[in-house]
Amino acid sequence: MAILRQTYFLGIGSNVNRQKNIKSALNYLACSFKSLQVSPVYQSVAFGFEGQDFYNLVVKLETVFTPHPLKDWLQNIENIHGRDRSKPRYSDRTLDIDLLLCDGLIIDDGVVQVPRTEILKRDYVLKPLQDLAPDLIHPVAQKRLAELWQALNESQVVELKLVPNDFITDNITGFG
Repeated sequence: MAILRQTYFLGIGSNVNRQKNIKSALNYLACSFKSLQVSPVYQSVAFGFEGQDFYNLVVKLETVFTPHPLKDWLQNIENIHGRDRSKPRYSDRTLDIDLLLCDGLIIDDGVVQVPRTEILKRDYVLKPLQDLAPDLIHPVAQKRLAELWQALNESQVVELKLVPNDFITDNITGFG
């Protein structure tokens, strides 16, 4: 019997020791999964609070994990990087890793939400996601990610800056 592999897109962000924390998180992922595809890195202003700008990117990976165990595993990576869950929702983050999409699944059970609603609202989520998979159909909106990006880009001021991302690929194994 074949083991079912699922394709995930993860959103990764940090505004505290951004390069160090993102590179470390990518090392954890690269050591645990056969190959990763990594979007460009974007800098965006902090959303919902005054703070340092964030670095945001999206990673595509395949795994046999189902969404709930993968979310638990990702939260452990956040915890290792000093994530403080007692802080307000909109606050500084050493590391934030969100499950954005998992194949065509739609889940919202209070623990896992895929697709994440932020995909349709936040430029710093949608832009790197559509960079990796412009033709992927959003399972709820039923539109290509490139179309969703074009609509979002036309409806709001986008304040993303492309960041040179050589810092994330130097000395990291598993990219392919």
